[in-house]
Amino acid sequence: MGLCRERGWNARMTSASHQNGTERVHEIAQFTAADVYVCVQGDEPLTRPEHIRALLDVMTSDVQVGTLKVVAGETDVQNPHAVKVVTDRTGRALYFSRATIPFDRDLTQKAIYYKHLGFYAYRKQALDRFVSWPEATLERIERLEQLRFLENNVPIYVAETAYDTVGVDTEEDVKRVEAVLGGKR
Repeated sequence: MGLCRERGWNARMTSASHQNGTERVHEIAQFTAADVYVCVQGDEPLTRPEHIRALLDVMTSDVQVGTLKVVAGETDVQNPHAVKVVTDRTGRALYFSRATIPFDRDLTQKAIYYKHLGFYAYRKQALDRFVSWPEATLERIERLEQLRFLENNVPIYVAETAYDTVGVDTEEDVKRVEAVLGGKR
């Protein structure tokens, strides 16, 4: 909060009782009116302006929830910390998983794997609905909050970006981020 205040940014601490980032964004939406609420998860230190632009571009007037994907690198395909996403032809998410999806049963090596990035955009109505529902079964199993929307028939639209990030979940991820940032100096 100190850095935000020093720079004149509008910041607010949210309740420690929230179970996930979507609940935190919902709290902010109770005090701040907006057409779209953007959530950049704290474990995404390599956020670029292009991520935010792609996220906002997916939020057409009828889209309630949006997020991002990138073609998964080899290190992420089998990594359970790197969430994978499968979408239909219109960009609507079919499923998110920590498992490698789609499963290449015949070992064709033709599958393209997409990694989900920790960026979300919401309309207030979607946030209000999210907090009114109990934790969903798949959400509990995978520990992925976005599955609550899918289990309650709220589509999530996924924009593709060319810019990968390293979500920081492990000490190894910290080292990967440090290597990327070290290369930019």
